[in-house]
Amino acid sequence: MAKPDRPSRADFPVFRQITTRWMDNDVYGHVNNAVYYSFLDTVVSGHLMEAGIIVPGKSRVIGLAVSSHCDYFSQIAFPDRVTGGLRVDRIGNSSVTYGVGIFRNDEDQAAALGQFVHVYVDVDSHRPTPLPDDLRAVLEDLLR
Repeated sequence: MAKPDRPSRADFPVFRQITTRWMDNDVYGHVNNAVYYSFLDTVVSGHLMEAGIIVPGKSRVIGLAVSSHCDYFSQIAFPDRVTGGLRVDRIGNSSVTYGVGIFRNDEDQAAALGQFVHVYVDVDSHRPTPLPDDLRAVLEDLLR
């Protein structure tokens, strides 16, 4: 699999600030790769919650992660400031592919690029369900 081009902030319509913590660093002195996956989830879920689309414990449709991937371009370490850029790369009938750029401090080029696929399911049956209109509208605003 070829590594994607390193994105810039201009490739993302929405941003979220993330605080690094001392415990995010590993023995090599930089943020551990597993922490990046937490960043990806925080950016996606935070945006959907702020938009009122996903309300934990109340939403009838929820997104289940079925795939994730992250390419790394440069290091981040505590106490760096992190900004997560969010875009939608693909909208399906019941699935969404998110692109998340992770940016260090004020740098314009991403330190990492993650991809996160959610399949939206009925909260009771856990069976795939078509994206609700309000969710689709929020996602279309992020489509690149």
